[in-house]
Amino acid sequence: MPEQATPANKPASPAGKIQRPRRPASGQAVNLIIAIIIAILGYMWVSGSRLTDLRKDWQGVFLTNGQVYFGQVAKRNAVEVVVKDIYYLQVTRPLQQTQEGEQQANPQGELSLVKLGNELHGPTDTMFINRDHVLFIEDLKDDSNVVQAIMNYKSGQ
Repeated sequence: MPEQATPANKPASPAGKIQRPRRPASGQAVNLIIAIIIAILGYMWVSGSRLTDLRKDWQGVFLTNGQVYFGQVAKRNAVEVVVKDIYYLQVTRPLQQTQEGEQQANPQGELSLVKLGNELHGPTDTMFINRDHVLFIEDLKDDSNVVQAIMNYKSGQ
């Protein structure tokens, strides 16, 4: 009859201790993956970057006060949006009233695109807009009226 292994006849490990089978290090791998994901998300949150970014040259930046600026968003993060090469819409209304019985050609006025920088206070062509005042940012199509007006302005300089 074969002998059964007992603690007395079991071979000892070199250090005199019983060796236990090693568990797979799957718990350590999971912890490492979680730490890497947290680090990446933390970096993205701090830098304000996103997985998707603006895909066009020109954007419309819509603010909480109703103003809209068109330009190139150079930077955006959790604190600010930086816009360069800025244009905005201005409504020009007729100065003269129509005589009684006549109808105004355009009672709302005409829209014109104005390049930022020629105002009385002489601003530079870069704006740092508080992110809390930005409702949304839109990419503009290359064939939009605003982009065509900007290209016409630039070609006429």
